[in-house]
Amino acid sequence: MEMRNIGSLSASVIGLGCNNFGMTIDADATQTVVDAAMDAGINYFDTADLYGRGKSEEFLGAALGSRRDQVIVATKFGHPGALPEGQKGGDPAWIRQAVEASLTRLNTDRIDHYQLHMPDPDTPQAETLGALQELVDEGKVLEIGCSNFSAELIDEAELAAAQAEAGNYASVQNYYSVLTREVEDSGVVDACERTGMTVVPYFPLESGLLTGKYSGMSPPEGTRLSMWKGEMRDMFLSEEKLAAVDRLIDYAADSGHSILELAIGWLVSNPAVATVICGATKPSQVASNVAAADWAMSPAQRSEIAELAS
Repeated sequence: MEMRNIGSLSASVIGLGCNNFGMTIDADATQTVVDAAMDAGINYFDTADLYGRGKSEEFLGAALGSRRDQVIVATKFGHPGALPEGQKGGDPAWIRQAVEASLTRLNTDRIDHYQLHMPDPDTPQAETLGALQELVDEGKVLEIGCSNFSAELIDEAELAAAQAEAGNYASVQNYYSVLTREVEDSGVVDACERTGMTVVPYFPLESGLLTGKYSGMSPPEGTRLSMWKGEMRDMFLSEEKLAAVDRLIDYAADSGHSILELAIGWLVSNPAVATVICGATKPSQVASNVAAADWAMSPAQRSEIAELAS
């Protein structure tokens, strides 16, 4: 498995997204998936205090057990869905409370990669970064990251870190796939290059759309999109995206690959990307995600694929 840097951390180019833990799969199934991931060479595990109302962190910590020091444990804090009413996610006092709770649930003495899940417009970035630097100084956190940040916020963070005499974010975790390339179009990737940050994509498979399992606007029963309604489903499922998927399936087949391999390989072939967050509920999905990272695309191939996906 290829390794790439997130600050001082050396992360597998495929990471395991743990949002299913404690939500769609139980502790036993979590153990099976974590074991498969480690056996396949994955060392980056991404969770959040939001997922399963903390169950994801608990299940991950239990599944890692004595192997905890062999991996990078990444978690997130500050999502409105995980905050008490009126609480600001980037508030220093809340960060202190949140990290202690996550450390307990994960059964660990440190979080390798601690990420602000959503921007907090009501707390100055210098205050948030200063609080995170305190955790780094105490050894409770090794590297910090942000998520769902715009290019403007990334540039502001660099200035705020200097103001607070604190370290800056090492990464930004944003929605990024071959079908959804806002991080490129909005300047996020360029901002990361300016500030020395790396990109950690989530939803690389568009919640299953880029596996080829959806052939129409009615998702098969049991799939994630069949359980989502309204705005959440509409974010992934549209006639335009389905048409693009058909084109990508044909391109992948002509190249001797599946569309899943195309979707992940396209991201991995971007040097701005550190690790691609891929969820899994069973070992076979882990194996497919890891194998997809082997497709080393040329810049010309990436451009052809992007054009087909538009």
